[in-house]
Amino acid sequence: MSRTPTETRPSRIAPLAKLPVFFGLSGRRVILAGGSEAAAWKAELLAAAGAKVEVYAEHFCDELNELAADVTQGQITLNHRPWSIDIFPHAALAICATENDAEAWAFRCAAQSAGIPCNVVDRPAFCDFNFGGIVNRSPLIIGISTDGAAPVFGQAIRAKLEAILPKGFSRWADAARAWRPSVQALGLSFQGRRRFWERFTEQALARPDEMPHDSLRDVLVDQSRNEASAPETGHVMLVGAGPGDPELLTLKALRALQSADIVLYDDLVSRDVLDFARREAKTMLVGKTGHGPSCKQEDINRLMVAFALQGKRVVRLKSGDPMIFGRASEEIDACRAAGVSIEVIPGITTAQGVASRLTRSLTHRKTARRLQFMTGHDHSGQLPDDIDWNAIADPKATTVVYMPGKTLATLSDAVLRHGLPPDIPALAVFNATRPDERVIEATIATLPDELTKAAIKGPVIVIFGNAVGHPQEVVLTGDQSQTATEISGLEGVPVRPRVRKGNS
Repeated sequence: MSRTPTETRPSRIAPLAKLPVFFGLSGRRVILAGGSEAAAWKAELLAAAGAKVEVYAEHFCDELNELAADVTQGQITLNHRPWSIDIFPHAALAICATENDAEAWAFRCAAQSAGIPCNVVDRPAFCDFNFGGIVNRSPLIIGISTDGAAPVFGQAIRAKLEAILPKGFSRWADAARAWRPSVQALGLSFQGRRRFWERFTEQALARPDEMPHDSLRDVLVDQSRNEASAPETGHVMLVGAGPGDPELLTLKALRALQSADIVLYDDLVSRDVLDFARREAKTMLVGKTGHGPSCKQEDINRLMVAFALQGKRVVRLKSGDPMIFGRASEEIDACRAAGVSIEVIPGITTAQGVASRLTRSLTHRKTARRLQFMTGHDHSGQLPDDIDWNAIADPKATTVVYMPGKTLATLSDAVLRHGLPPDIPALAVFNATRPDERVIEATIATLPDELTKAAIKGPVIVIFGNAVGHPQEVVLTGDQSQTATEISGLEGVPVRPRVRKGNS
């Protein structure tokens, strides 16, 4: 059964508790009622954004008095009287910091009548907007909000971001703002401008604490000019999406998805992974499913090459690793024949994902000194007729079988006939590393019947060999523990034996 490549839409945006926005306040009036320390914090924040802050209260705390005298950006004016309705017209925002519910409600009503967004400190029900946590690398600014659900959690996330974001990013963001007119004046295509900013970003990430001088801008501009005068050339990236869990994506795969113009993806790629693609990218399903509707490989090759020849950045997104049963060689050959540049970004193959989730090593120095991968079917859907059965039946090997859904019984019979002991441990994993993952454990002799009984749908991988059996209890004697300590070279650091029982 064949299908044609189909354009797909990105996932819809999930519901938002609040709309995150960045409000321009430079030179604009903001009304602030209250003279407490809470009001002082809001005044400092608003003035830092360039606002003209008008504070109304009968008494002001020391911090507010000092702040009004010391503020270096924006303006803070202290009005020693209560707020009144006549102050609201033409204000951009209105904030109230009071402990009196009646006053807070009256303030909200007055702001609403004037059509001004209102925030009442510590009273979410009275607020049109909330203040979140801030990571300040201005003009790079990150806002964090839990919509009041877990402030401590939000503060912890802010602390994490503060720790990992270099202070120097502020200088790079300033440089980007200063250089943008020069880049716009070049008259580059959208792709050319994007490549300029990608190179800029690479430099910022590689050297965050250095000052970005104009000489760097000139180098990047010259590169962009030279590219603009040359014919637009595209590029293909074969990208491994991993077995399904989006956290198993490599950083390089993530960068490729976020720079793509076109993403051609297979059925087995999880939607969570696809959501990392740039939202402006066109995504197309070019699915190939075992024993189901599939796009012809020739059509996929033609489509991939055609987009690249149009100057597009094409990501060919494949489940697992593209170089393991992913027809990568055919796609690489097609690109080379057309003169299209191509690179491969490896991914976590399904066997590795399974081993990590089950905490079962695929090799063991005593029982599994060789790891071998094989496909469960050929182009006709049957077991390949050139399998080295003596190698597959080796009890000292771990064998991984990809796509064996229809041929496992035949494979099991064959390896048993060639001498593999029937009690060799075997397991089948459906939808590996995904939320709906299912694992069936048996022996190589009984696994086909167990799969028939389970009748589970989804992509499956089978692994058999002594290394993947249930972990056995391990007890180290005192002498062995001492030897481990000596080998480690860390005298005085105890090495405790691990005891593993049953299925992990």
